[in-house]
This record gives sequence, C-alpha cells and structure tokens, in this order.
Amino acid sequence: MDRKTDRKSATAANGATAKPPSTEPVLLSGGNPQIAKGYGEAPVQAYIAAMPGWKSDVGRRLDALIERTVPGVRKAVKWNSPFYGVEDHVWFLSFHCFTKYVKVTFFRGALLRPLPPGRSKHKDVRYLDIHEGELDESQFADWVEQASRLPGERL
Repeated sequence: MDRKTDRKSATAANGATAKPPSTEPVLLSGGNPQIAKGYGEAPVQAYIAAMPGWKSDVGRRLDALIERTVPGVRKAVKWNSPFYGVEDHVWFLSFHCFTKYVKVTFFRGALLRPLPPGRSKHKDVRYLDIHEGELDESQFADWVEQASRLPGERL
C-alpha cells in the first residue's frame, strides 16, 4: 500500500469526512455579493439575502419600495448588482454594496427632481449613497416613480 492510500484509510478510520463545498455566496470587495446573472425574483432575493449586515435590511427596504411604487417591475441580477426595469432588458436603476454604504444608480438620474446627490462621469447617471440609518423612503420612492417613467437603459 502506498502512503497516500494509508493516509486516506487512516482519515476514514478516524471518522473525518471531507467538508462539502460552501453554499454561501462569495463577498467581493466592499462586501458586494457575487451572485450569478439571472432574471426574475429569485436571483434578486439571493443577492439581498447575501448582503452583509445592515445592508441586507436596506436591500429588502429598497426592493419593497420599488415593488410598491412600480407594480409589475422587472428584476435581474447583472454584474453582481440587482437591476430594476419596466420592460425586458431596459433598466431604470440598480444598486451595489460598498464597504460603508449601498450605492443606488439611477440611469437617467440627471432628469430627476430634485437631483440625486451623487454625480457620475456619465452625464445622464446620478447616484444615491445610502449609509446605515440614512434611507429617506419618501424621497427614494419619489425618485423611483420618476425614474420608472423615463426611457430606461438597455443593458
């Protein structure tokens, strides 16, 4: 018997078993969950469930506000971020986890009033950075309602 077989036999005899592969999503830089691309409710809910700490609650609140404001909203996960739209493959917003905040991207945010505070190098895009305990649900819902009526981004 060779040494490798002896070690395997000894491990088996001691009752040790190999660990199954982890089913936990990998967190990328800033704690952003790595979720496979997919369309519909399931991948978005998997992303939200994998958001670390307080950010998961923010994700649930954002998702609920978007659904309530835009009945029949379309959902997807692309590039490790949830996307929301009113047509297939045409999106009006997405969000993404960073170390200290959740960044919401309004693809036609330059047309929203008042303007979301975060500037972008893209003239049409505006951002909203949500830090722990800072979500203004009323203002967010107003921006979502406005954004859903604008031409979306085909991605």
